[in-house]
Amino acid sequence: MVLVSIFSALNVVSDSIMSIPEMPSGVWYSWNFIMEPITGIVLGPFAGFLATFIGVMIGHYIYFIDVYEFFFTVGAPLGAMFSGLLFKGKWKLAIIYYSALLMAYFVSPVAWQLPVWGMWDTYLGGAVLILVVWMIRKGSWKIQLKKRPTYAIALCAFVGLEADVLFRIFVFIPCQTNQLFYGFNVETLRVIWIAGAVGTPVKAAISTLATAIVGPPLFKAIAKMNLFRE
Repeated sequence: MVLVSIFSALNVVSDSIMSIPEMPSGVWYSWNFIMEPITGIVLGPFAGFLATFIGVMIGHYIYFIDVYEFFFTVGAPLGAMFSGLLFKGKWKLAIIYYSALLMAYFVSPVAWQLPVWGMWDTYLGGAVLILVVWMIRKGSWKIQLKKRPTYAIALCAFVGLEADVLFRIFVFIPCQTNQLFYGFNVETLRVIWIAGAVGTPVKAAISTLATAIVGPPLFKAIAKMNLFRE
């Protein structure tokens, strides 16, 4: 519970600060995308989900944009959870999740009026997930965690971040909140998709790099303080 409390507080702080300005796309208005994957990887999938959920719910009240954002931000704890699951070598739920949400997107009529390449980073996240699954099934994943932890952590972080993005896209397009909440037409959606194809991958790259750098020494520091036993 000590670590959950600490990471919940860190998520509150990071979610209360405005991130890199970009056009409205429902993705990462705050700096919480930095904390999201490391929370799931350090705490594990379910404690990571809880800590992130608490953090973004409180953070969204502090840095309030609109009530609709509370729907989209559920993607953050899901992203933390999937980063944590993959880190532990559990991949089946992630495959089901990616497959189901991508399918839901592509059967939505409006999706075919948007640039297919606009979600290139999410497709890359799916490809990285397949790579991780291949390593897990081959039996080399545990070796990667021991010999190249930075590399393994980066893969888990990126897949989790894109799982978050995929949830927000699911809420926005298949669930039709682009119309129900905002009344956007197709032309506006195209502009959002083009802007998101640049802004979102940049943020995902920043978070992936930060998680890969901070992750290994953070694990060692927490282990020395025996906080994993709490």
